[in-house]
Amino acid sequence: MATEKADRAGEMAAFAAVACEGSLSGAARKLGLTPSAVSRIVSRIEARLGVRLLVRTTRHLHLTPEGETYARAARRILADLDETESTIADQASPRGLVKVSAATAHGRLVIVPLLGDFATLHPDIKVEIDLDDRLADIAGGRVDVAIRFGPLVDSALTARRLGDTGRTVVASPDYLARAGTPLIPADLARHNCLDFSFRRIEPGWPFQQDGTDILLPVAGNMTANSGETLVQLALQGLGITRVGNFHIGEELSSGRLVPLLDAYNPQDRETIHAVFVGGPTLPARVRVLVDFLAERMRA
Repeated sequence: MATEKADRAGEMAAFAAVACEGSLSGAARKLGLTPSAVSRIVSRIEARLGVRLLVRTTRHLHLTPEGETYARAARRILADLDETESTIADQASPRGLVKVSAATAHGRLVIVPLLGDFATLHPDIKVEIDLDDRLADIAGGRVDVAIRFGPLVDSALTARRLGDTGRTVVASPDYLARAGTPLIPADLARHNCLDFSFRRIEPGWPFQQDGTDILLPVAGNMTANSGETLVQLALQGLGITRVGNFHIGEELSSGRLVPLLDAYNPQDRETIHAVFVGGPTLPARVRVLVDFLAERMRA
């Protein structure tokens, strides 16, 4: 009995081939068997089930209603078996495509530089990265992983914390030589401040002075919808800006930008998450990419 059950997958594959090819000889060629061997397999299935699955004449072969039902079931079971084996093989050796969405600047400055090491560690995983400041459709299957900043809305998606980033007020030495250096937050009222153009929950720049949190409105002659653009404007000496630290690491190290008002920095942090569809069916290729980003970004 155990041997018969073990042979059923092979029998289903043979019958599915007959149904697909429309003949015993066609199925035999597809399976690398003889027509008589395929015929014996079909007869064995019919004997076990006690029904006729095929009507055979010298010229034609067609499936009975029971044969149609068995063929559909066989195709479904064989597909499930293939998917199960593929999933297990994927867990052992992750492979396949992972679609990643990241904000334009953070993706270019932080995520993309990490992908070379990831490719070396996992050469069988292909990464397709989309840099866009709009929110990607994860639940709809357009991307596998999205990198998101700040508080997350409640959803059925899984979020993995990758790290966080602070913000710093900066300007170029040229601007400060021309306009002077602000020593306290209130001095910003006399400076050209380059701010984000999108609406904030709390308009203004936060500071901490004498143990009290303050929110200081700022104004200037230019705004932008990305931190990367604000950095470029500040590098040209056009004013003072406040951006995420990941934007300005090289600029601060080289001295092209100078940190300002550090004593008043509230050290507010913005959390960075990888968001994806979790659960027991999470592909290994997605899991290893998220694990890799979490390890490297925290380091």
